[in-house]
Amino acid sequence: MNKPLLLIVCLVVAALITGSAFAAEKIKIKMITGDVVTVDATVKTLTVKGKKAEVVISVDDKTAVKIDKEKKSLADVNVGDRVTVKYAETEGKTIARSIEIKTPKTGKKGVEPAKQTDPVKQAPKSGY
Repeated sequence: MNKPLLLIVCLVVAALITGSAFAAEKIKIKMITGDVVTVDATVKTLTVKGKKAEVVISVDDKTAVKIDKEKKSLADVNVGDRVTVKYAETEGKTIARSIEIKTPKTGKKGVEPAKQTDPVKQAPKSGY
């Protein structure tokens, strides 16, 4: 009766050890917002300069690239673009999960554009 119990305990311990080995390699998701310094479409990488550092990030087929919620590709990312990149760090590699390109807003809410005035109509009238 002790042998079957010992066998079950050994199997449970082996399963726990194996499971913890797989759980040890957790994928860390990080995010960086900054300007694109380089884009290399042939190697599928881009470098983003954030507040603290520059990060070289690889892009794969699963990476979602968006400009204002519209799907794009790495070819649409240009040097100087303001981006927010969510990326995973595994085994010393950084792989982008999503790249969102921030387009500059062209106007503020509640502010009307300046009206053009005709200089001829603005000339003071003489009373002579």
